[in-house]
Parts: sequence; structure tokens; C-alpha cells
Amino acid sequence: MTTIDMKNMDVIYERPETLVNINSHYCPGCTHGVAHRLVAEVIDEMGLSETTIGVASVGCSVFSYNYFNFDFVEAPHGRAPAMATGVKRVRPDRVVFTYQGDGDMISIGTGEIVAAAGRGENITVIFINNANYGMTGGQMAPTTLPGMKTTSSPNGRDVEKMGYPILASEMLATLEGSSYIVRRSLHNAKNIRMAKKAIRMAFETQVRGLGFSMVELLSTCPTNWHLTPTESTNWLEEKMVPYFPIGDYKVHPILSEIKI
Repeated sequence: MTTIDMKNMDVIYERPETLVNINSHYCPGCTHGVAHRLVAEVIDEMGLSETTIGVASVGCSVFSYNYFNFDFVEAPHGRAPAMATGVKRVRPDRVVFTYQGDGDMISIGTGEIVAAAGRGENITVIFINNANYGMTGGQMAPTTLPGMKTTSSPNGRDVEKMGYPILASEMLATLEGSSYIVRRSLHNAKNIRMAKKAIRMAFETQVRGLGFSMVELLSTCPTNWHLTPTESTNWLEEKMVPYFPIGDYKVHPILSEIKI
């Protein structure tokens, strides 16, 4: 039997310094935790931990301030962009970002996010899209897919009666104040790596003073989708990605010169 000397092994993967070492309250298989880690890794790598201020929204992400070891504030439902605007204008030397879900940002907060992007506020938004109201029982959200069953659309979303899903990235990319708008996914290793690069570019956008940036992350919700974690990642790839295509929707010309 081969004996492994653990003391002399190099550590190549560990918890980021800005990610607090506590138990997660998220459901098994939920990719909020993956998104948290990516944000923490980027902030560590950019050396921004002492100058970052996060804004937590209402929803599953309401407790995001518990997971990061830097300054955080909590905003009323849907108002994170407005609070982030105020923080950034008072402290322009800080890197300010919001962490929001679809029910928060694209429902009650639609006016706030559109106005912030339209004004070109120099803030960053991490937008988690799991196609339902995850925290309150899995009701239909503005991003719920056509035909998708939820607790408030038990027969499936009927677009003739309930309208079509809102494509947030495509919409915000049309606004003059937006500088970096992309959509990524968290359903496998390749896409998680792509998501991290996008988050890094979004923060670079803000650091360089280029204006509003947002990274939309397609995320799983096994509990409300009534699927296993594995089934959820497959469902995301098979159902969500075709409707919410992964891609770059607006990239400031200066950003195209940055290699990450």
C-alpha cells in the first residue's frame, strides 16, 4: 500500500479569503453557493476586499451578506440598484455591486434596474436567474419559461394569459448607459469558468469607470423545480439555455482589449 505524505502536498484549491466559513442555508444543489464563490474569488484576485461594498436584495439571496467578509448593506425588495447608486455616489472610491434574483430584479425591481442602467451608474449587478420565486414557494416569476409549472401556474405558464418571459440581458443591453451586459450559466464546469471570467470583466468595467455592468447567471432551483440536483443541471441546459442564450449582449470597446 502506498503511503501519501499529506503534509508535503501543495494546496491548489481552497476557500477564498473573502468567503466566510459557515454552513450554507441554500438548498442542496442550488447554485447560489457557486455564484458566491466566484464573486469571492474575483474580489480576492483583484485585491478589492478592503474597498468592496455589496448590496443584498430580498429573496433567496437576502442572506448573502452572511457569506462575504467585506462590507454589505441590505436593500428593500427590488431597490438594490437604487441603494447601490446612493452608496457609489457617496463613496465613488468603493467598488459596489448588487446580488439579486429574478423575482427581485425583474419583477418589483424592474424600474430600478432599468433606471440605473439607463443612467449609466458605475455599479455591477450579479443577477441570478432560476426562473421562479425561490424563497417564497416557487411561484411564477417574470423569467418563468412558457409552459413551466409553478405553484402559481400549476397548468404551466400560458403566454396568452400571463405574457412571455422577460429577457433581462437583451433588454438592458439596449440602454446607452450599459457598458457590459452578458449571460452565463452555472450548470457545468466549463460554463462556471466562463462565468468567473465574466464576473471579473464586470468588476473591471466598474474599476475603469466605464459605467453599468451586469452578469446574468442561469442557476438551478432543485427544490421548487421538484428535481434532483443532477436533474436540475440537465434541465437548465436543456430548457433554460435555449430560451436564455448564453452570450455577450454588450461589451464596451475598451473591454475587448483586456485579456483574462
